[in-house]
Amino acid sequence: MRQRRLMNQINVVPYIDVMLVLLVIFMVTAPMIQPGNIDVPSAGALSTPPAEAMVIEVKADGSMALRQTSNASPRPVTHLEFQRALRDALAANPEQPFLVAASKELQYQKVIDVLEAAREIGVRKISLQTEAGSRGR
Repeated sequence: MRQRRLMNQINVVPYIDVMLVLLVIFMVTAPMIQPGNIDVPSAGALSTPPAEAMVIEVKADGSMALRQTSNASPRPVTHLEFQRALRDALAANPEQPFLVAASKELQYQKVIDVLEAAREIGVRKISLQTEAGSRGR
């Protein structure tokens, strides 16, 4: 009886078939996958804030200060004094604009809390102050 020799070759045809099937699957599904892009707002060139806008400064530690105009020096206030000052300003001028100048290290929730407190008091004109050209850096 004749002895069989071992065949030391690898049959790659099944592997090629599997790879071609996978390639077809990826080619068909790739156009259907939509990337997860998020369009975030950007700040363009800054216009100077209105001179009569009251500025609400929120520092990195969460403390607040008020400036009657954008050129005045800030006056530290507590939360109650903040609410009282906003009510007084709105009583004098219902269309009083406000500008929130928050530190970039501040948690976003604290900025939202200030905006929410102002909305509850009745503020209708409020904006966020940004720096020109920084764009999140």
